[in-house]
Parts: sequence; C-alpha cells; structure tokens
Amino acid sequence: MLPTPRFRTSLRARVALLSLALALPLAAQAAAPATTAQIGPNFQYGSAAFAEVAQTSYTTAGLSGSFDDWISAAYLKTGVPLGDGSGTLTDALDARAAAIRAASGEAKVKLERSTATWAHTFIKKAIPKFSLERGFELANVVRTGERQCLAQSFIISGLLQRAGMQAGAVMVWANPEGKLSNLGHVVSTVRLSSGNDLLVDASDPTPFMRHQGLLVKTGEHYTFVKPTYSQDDGITGYTAADSGARLDVKATAPLTLSYLRSQFDYYRGERATGGFMGTGVGKATPDGLKQSALYLKRAVQEDPQNALATYVLGHVLRRQGQLDLAKTQYQKAIALYTAQGHMPGGVQTALAALNKAAAPGKS
Repeated sequence: MLPTPRFRTSLRARVALLSLALALPLAAQAAAPATTAQIGPNFQYGSAAFAEVAQTSYTTAGLSGSFDDWISAAYLKTGVPLGDGSGTLTDALDARAAAIRAASGEAKVKLERSTATWAHTFIKKAIPKFSLERGFELANVVRTGERQCLAQSFIISGLLQRAGMQAGAVMVWANPEGKLSNLGHVVSTVRLSSGNDLLVDASDPTPFMRHQGLLVKTGEHYTFVKPTYSQDDGITGYTAADSGARLDVKATAPLTLSYLRSQFDYYRGERATGGFMGTGVGKATPDGLKQSALYLKRAVQEDPQNALATYVLGHVLRRQGQLDLAKTQYQKAIALYTAQGHMPGGVQTALAALNKAAAPGKS
C-alpha cells in the first residue's frame, strides 16, 4: 500500500515557491536558456518544476535516488540519439534547442516535428512496459520500467521544452475513432512555429494522433474542445464542445502544472491498493478507500477545477458511507463539467442514484 500522503505545504505557498524558483536565473535551475515564451506551464527537463514532480513521486513510493540520473543513463543505453548522438541527454537537447532557434520557416517546423518523433521513440524504448496500475508513478518508470499516459506525456513534454519547443499536456475525452471517455487519457501537445498544434502520444506506435476530443486551457479555465486537423496531423483550430464556437489555436494552451500535479494524485487515489480501482477491484477495504480519499482530496486541493478528481472523490465518499459529502462532490463535479462544456455519461446518473438511495424508506 502506498504511504499516507504528506500535505507538504498549502497550495498557495507551493505556487509561490514555484513562481520564485522559475524566476531564478535558469543557470541556477540547471536548465537551458529560454527560447520563446512558453504557452503553458514551464517544466522543462532540468528545471526545478520537473525535479519537484519527480521527487514527489520518489518520496510517495519510498524510492531513493534521482530521476535525472536514471533518464540520463537511459538515453545512453537506448541507442536512440538526438542529433549526431554525441554527448549526454542534456547536451543533445540543448544542441537541438540551438538548432531550432537558428532555423526558420518550413525547415524549423520539420526540425520540431522530427524532435517530437525522437521523443516518442526514445520514451517507448526507454520505458518498455505499459501499466495502468502503476505506470503513472515516475518512481515506477525507474523501478519496474512501467509507464502510463500521464507519466510518459509529462516526460515527453519536459524533454521537448528543454529542446526549445512549446510543449505541454492535455486530457483526452474522445479518441481517434470518436469513442468517449471521462477524461480517460493524457497526451503531449506541441505548439509548432507554424502556429498549429501537434499531439504526441506514446501509447500508440505512431507518434502523431488525431484524438477527437480534448480538454485544454482557455484563459483562466479549462474547456472541452474538438480539434480540426490538417493532412499532416497538425491541429489548425478548435471548436467548443458545447456551443460549437470556433477557437483559434492561439486562444488555447496546455493544462496547468497544478492540474498535472492534481492528476498524478488523482491516479494515486484511483489505483491505491484496496481503494477505488486498485489491486483487487471489487474488494475495496476501509484502509484502501481511506487512502483513495486522501489522495483525491489532495488532487482537488491542488486544482479545484479538476472535474474528474472531484467526481471520483464523490464515488469514494459514497462507498465510505458519507452520503452527504458524496452528494456535495457530485454536485460540484456537475457544475465543473457544465462550465467546461461537456457532461460525461454517468455523472448526473451517479447523483440521481445517490439521491434515490438516500430517499426516505430506501436502504
């Protein structure tokens, strides 16, 4: 069983600390010089933000060591070089950032796309196994060679940012075939210098995917959108899922770092041993559900706009017999999904079922 999470600092305090860290000279963060203003959160490989997410995973899983040491060694072992293959991973990424800065026009876009293809290939070879149960935890990437969509997307985006590209992560609610899920997948996204977006998905054999429904950031909020694709898999625009209103690519951004942190804790809660969906599904234990609730509550604290974490916390509270609190969570989740523009199947049904079960004369 995972250890009980430690509530290290308040969200406000941690954001303030992170803002201070990102304001430091990049040399002090052991990160490459900035190339362009990052459209989403800056967690480039080598930065304080990237290291903090990795260290949180190590601490949670009780693993010692450094993720930076592991991925640096993995780069040398995989035989998937970036550029001429000389030097370390950091050397290669910084050289690629310089090359991208120096390029222009179609040559620059081609270089960006080839860098994204490299990251897809490298991660799939360096982390060969896929695991829904454990692969979200960066510590398990190191310990057991397992990855899941969130972990692989976070790593790919961090590497691409270090390589001088604008990258981040978004959630998926409709796959390339249009099959719907309740934000059941995460992919990396790249803002090409052409102005188009590009999805990089290491869960697929080919690097660039055409998912039909995404959750992105628009202004201060998150929005369910449907992408419009060009022949080369680039996203040329979006439409709002609820209204069909047209959104320019530049009006959107990847999900915030607070959302990504929240989503790591969401998966910890979802997959806790004996918890909501962990080992022994259908055999939840009081301790396991307590563990799920702790992580999901932290996920909601880290980003109150995370509708999925809010909703699943309602499930856990219901299974714990805390029906009033569960009802409140379902109501909050419905409000969030409504505001963000899409209501996944089952959300309103869950609240209706709870109300029916709690009605007088019902057991």
